[in-house]
Amino acid sequence: MKLTSMDISATASASSIVFEALRKAIIQGELEEGEPLRQDEIARLFNTSRIPVREAISRLEEQGLVKTRRYKGAVVTELSPRETEEIFDLRALLEPEIIRNAVPRMTPELLTAAHEKCAAFSSSRDPMEWGDLNRDFHETLYSASDLTFFKEIAHNAIDRVERQIRAQLVMSNGMERAGREHDAIIEACGAGDADRAADLTRCHIAGAKASLLEHLTEA
Repeated sequence: MKLTSMDISATASASSIVFEALRKAIIQGELEEGEPLRQDEIARLFNTSRIPVREAISRLEEQGLVKTRRYKGAVVTELSPRETEEIFDLRALLEPEIIRNAVPRMTPELLTAAHEKCAAFSSSRDPMEWGDLNRDFHETLYSASDLTFFKEIAHNAIDRVERQIRAQLVMSNGMERAGREHDAIIEACGAGDADRAADLTRCHIAGAKASLLEHLTEA
């Protein structure tokens, strides 16, 4: 199991630490789809009991990143192309409304931070960074929105497909296109054009979905 060993035996928030470590390993693809999560092994890696591990896995299951199978126990959730498409469709409904709500609340400081995130994404040559950098850019813009429940659902949806997003950027050579689309979104935000920012975000997500599904079909 590709997890870094850590001694959290004296840590009050042991279950949160295990949860964050497993969540990161899942969304970055270090734990593969269908891989079992063996509680005893994880507890040993973190020098803790099985109780915080069980609590962490339960939280991951609530977020859809883990599911329990008969005779196998907890495993990393596998997404079919249809399920992947459905999650992208959900994002295409939620995220345009989040950014539409966010634009009137964006400060110059937030826009500066978003420009920096956009530049970091466009200049990166490390595919392992692309998912995180893409997420950082979008969530920086979304942070101005007060649609808290929308943002929570969108955050969890992105978790579910972050591995696929990175794969799509790699397989389709999609970094250049994504960078151009990011530039257009932030330009609309800077101009205070909430409707255009929402439309561009919807098209951005739809384009990523189409490209990913094309490559999944070919694979």
